[in-house]
Amino acid sequence: MPELRVGDRCWQVAAGSDLLDALNQAGCRIPFSCRAGSCQACLVRCLEGEPADARPEALDPLRRAQGWRLACQCRVVADLRVEAFDPRRDGMPAEVAAADWLAPDILRLRLRPERPLRYVAGQHLLLWSDQGVARPYSLASLPGEDPWLEFHLDCRAAGAFCARARHLLPGDGLRLGALGGGALRYEPDWQERPLLLLASGTGLAPLWSLLREALRQAHSGPIRLIHLAREPAGHYLAEPLRALAARHPQLSVELPCAADLPAVLAEFRLVPRRTLALLCGHPERIEGVARQLYLAGLPRSNLLAEAFLPHAP
Repeated sequence: MPELRVGDRCWQVAAGSDLLDALNQAGCRIPFSCRAGSCQACLVRCLEGEPADARPEALDPLRRAQGWRLACQCRVVADLRVEAFDPRRDGMPAEVAAADWLAPDILRLRLRPERPLRYVAGQHLLLWSDQGVARPYSLASLPGEDPWLEFHLDCRAAGAFCARARHLLPGDGLRLGALGGGALRYEPDWQERPLLLLASGTGLAPLWSLLREALRQAHSGPIRLIHLAREPAGHYLAEPLRALAARHPQLSVELPCAADLPAVLAEFRLVPRRTLALLCGHPERIEGVARQLYLAGLPRSNLLAEAFLPHAP
């Protein structure tokens, strides 16, 4: 049986054990959120030995060269010594620039990192609270233009990070963890193609960034943005979106509520094959829309979807 070592602790685990489970069952308290290799909350650095990694492409080459691995994607196959990601040592400090409520349960959090952070529209970032709770959130800010990092937090459900975020004030500190690359992006050669952007809830955050990126790159094809909310108050960027549509004739904005979803789906009877669809939000909503678009003739390769997975228990 291989030995697993963390600091001064050493114990045996069954060959092929899930590294994340092996560490947490031993009381190491490695944070995690999705268990899918997307949130990057469960980073550990391999100091000796090498686990079997199911998704080596999930981390950028530099991090991998530094020994970082995603514990949820690794299995222990030989002796291994690791250390957990320590936000105080490995994270970047950031200061809260603003924390304001865009809707009763949607908090807009703006952070100023200690040093500039290079990212692209569509990426997400791991945030660490001062209580050691880590959660991934999509970036809503526009790189190179907004002087802060912006996030939209859905605080309806109980959660340790949101509970702390509710009380954040300008000047408070957080730590930034790994920057992740999601499924969503905008490519310069898409400029003339029809874009369909559909978000549910705070899935609008990355699409708000991507929409402004497309317009900054002079996207000339039609852009249809649909923001699905539980109720009218959930359309938390309604006015900025309408203002943007007023300045850009190629952009149309629709703000349906959940009860209107069947009518929205019914409209997708025939979709031009050149359309590029970017979907983000609740898994059930995104899966339903993706299925309807496929049935309407949209090639799977033209659909980019990112589901906001609930925190894994």
